[in-house]
Amino acid sequence: MKGASGHIRIIGGQLRNSRLDVPDLPGLRPTAERVRETLFNWLAPVISGARCLDLCAGTGALGIEALSRGASSVQFVERDARAAQALRDNLARLKAQGGQVAAVDAQLYLQGAAQPFGLVFLDPPFALDLWTPLVRRLEEGGWLAPSAWIYVESPRQTLPTVPANWALHREGTAGDVRYALYRRVT
Repeated sequence: MKGASGHIRIIGGQLRNSRLDVPDLPGLRPTAERVRETLFNWLAPVISGARCLDLCAGTGALGIEALSRGASSVQFVERDARAAQALRDNLARLKAQGGQVAAVDAQLYLQGAAQPFGLVFLDPPFALDLWTPLVRRLEEGGWLAPSAWIYVESPRQTLPTVPANWALHREGTAGDVRYALYRRVT
């Protein structure tokens, strides 16, 4: 792929060991393999058939990993046109079914007509500090199914504020990254 700076691999499911091309773009920070492995071990009982939203998708590694492991569909949202095109190219090359890419800013996307998702991946660019507005819009805008799972990745020193009805299921750290899985309680 022209402009690719490297590769990451899918670690489980039907696409296991497939490589994703990673474009050389400022601020693009794919979720580490170790973190993805831990997250998807946590999600193993609920990933099959899940309807997912990969908000601020970047490389799409989280959403493609979900498709590989049996999610029924993933809506990828990525504001950078080059990253969105690389994601489309990876999905096509891998023949990954059930993935749709919207090349739009996450905040603008969440202003549209809500479609409740059972699993949301929220990993915005760290420098933009988007956790509060995105979390608020997800919760208040009807984007979450009643018992949705929400994955949030942030800098290790940052503890994003989440709604009171998001119960922390599990969390961890890896290097400078904090990752947490919440369950929406209604």
